[in-house]
Amino acid sequence: MEAAAAKLISRDRITDAAAATLFGTDSVSRQIPEKFTRTDEVRAAGAVVSEDEAFELPVVDMAKLLDPELSASETAKLGSACREWGFFQLTGHGVDEAAIQRMKESALEFFMLPLESKNAIAFRGDDKFQGFGHHFSGGPSAGKLDWAECVLLLTQPVQGRKTELWPANPPSFRDALDRYSVEMTDLVRRLLRFMAIDLGVGQEALLGAFFSGDNAEKGQSVAIHHYPPCRQPEKVVGIPPHTDGLGLTVLLHADDTPGLQIKRGGRWFPVRPLPGAFVVNVGDILDVLTNGAYGSAEHRVVPHAERGRTTVVIFQDASVDGLVAPLPEILDGDEAPARYNSIGKLEYTKGNFIALGQGTRFLDSLNR
Repeated sequence: MEAAAAKLISRDRITDAAAATLFGTDSVSRQIPEKFTRTDEVRAAGAVVSEDEAFELPVVDMAKLLDPELSASETAKLGSACREWGFFQLTGHGVDEAAIQRMKESALEFFMLPLESKNAIAFRGDDKFQGFGHHFSGGPSAGKLDWAECVLLLTQPVQGRKTELWPANPPSFRDALDRYSVEMTDLVRRLLRFMAIDLGVGQEALLGAFFSGDNAEKGQSVAIHHYPPCRQPEKVVGIPPHTDGLGLTVLLHADDTPGLQIKRGGRWFPVRPLPGAFVVNVGDILDVLTNGAYGSAEHRVVPHAERGRTTVVIFQDASVDGLVAPLPEILDGDEAPARYNSIGKLEYTKGNFIALGQGTRFLDSLNR
């Protein structure tokens, strides 16, 4: 994350008053403070599919992707999920279970700490990206707060980390996140290889957009969110509708509380977390890299009426020779022209944060 771009973020610290609302008696009362009340915004976002409507978020099995006899059909399933939903749940992923468990426990333990302890790693100065606080705010929600608390940190490359903002309490947190970050890098590499096969491009081309070359312009970050229960979820927002601005996102549920919803065909589809699965989604940059073949989907988080929800979300950044641009292998002159204009990575990052603050989608400005 470039410091100049990070300064564009509008993000509030969590005060004693906000904490009292989120975690105290106010959180179960009939009155939601004005700062959190966003009823009109929730209504304007559109309808949620009915509970009796049958639908299934695609499920991709990494074990089948790796099986020579099943790989072709499972790769086609992966490609279909990225094209039609922009989301899928990943099972059989092979990520070390001990690393997952330690990450879950560390995240849950951190959010159980008193506010004073959590604010020890609150973001500092003009750089509001790394550290503890509320989520981003802006656009139609300017002046309002999400029903959530979160820790945002750079995890890769190592030299970009602000380790003073990595929680020292619980004591397991730093080691857990360091190990988990490496596991996620390996997982994303495995996924990208099969995405490349589905797209019909060289594996090194797609992997190179995420992991080689202009490393200063790429990296990995994590958002660890906690959404307290809210007895009136129809009045508040966990995270407002958005698409992810980076390349690929991998979400770990630290508990089994639902809340993530994906917009498809103008309606919201709740994600029902599968035990032991990750939720993976296409980011805007992967949308551009694939020239729109894989689509980034709008999604949001709705707090649960009775249960808290904690997630660990890894974002993997990408670019091609310092540009956000379609992969050259995908383009084919008049047969497959570029759908997006190329843009420098730093310019893209700045534009993305400005659009985030305005409640718009920067990717739309790149359409040809």
